[in-house]
Amino acid sequence: MEPNNFMKALIWLSWTIWGTNWTFVWALLPWLVVLIPLAIYKSKVLDVLRLGDPIAIGVGVQIEKERKLLLLISVALAGVCVSVGGGITFLRLIAPHIARRLVGARHTCKTTATDCNLRFLIAVICRYFRKSHHGTGGIAGGEYRSILGAPYFIYLLVKNI
Repeated sequence: MEPNNFMKALIWLSWTIWGTNWTFVWALLPWLVVLIPLAIYKSKVLDVLRLGDPIAIGVGVQIEKERKLLLLISVALAGVCVSVGGGITFLRLIAPHIARRLVGARHTCKTTATDCNLRFLIAVICRYFRKSHHGTGGIAGGEYRSILGAPYFIYLLVKNI
């Protein structure tokens, strides 16, 4: 691998957005402009699906079709974001669960705002620990996010079994 490509891969794997530029934002923009409004439009369907299959069928939701569409939207959003931001988008997996516990389970803008603020807060805290404890070497910020996220995911798995 060429040194320049190796450095790009290393930056991507270390969960940092250092060295990125507006080209990446412009590449994401068409995807986000289409997928985010579609996800917001489908938020009511998510609320109905959360009530259970019998109720969702009772109100006229085609559950299999909606689940496939929602899965496609979420996988596309996650894939697009990870392709540019690398593992830093792992925060996107942790924060919604915490936000739902804080403000409720409805899929609204209030939950989304709390989710975004939590992602920012987690990123800042992890960066603070990295800089204050290790300077420029040692544990990268991504490892701090993993240390925080892995136990929470284990908790979610155990809780749902």
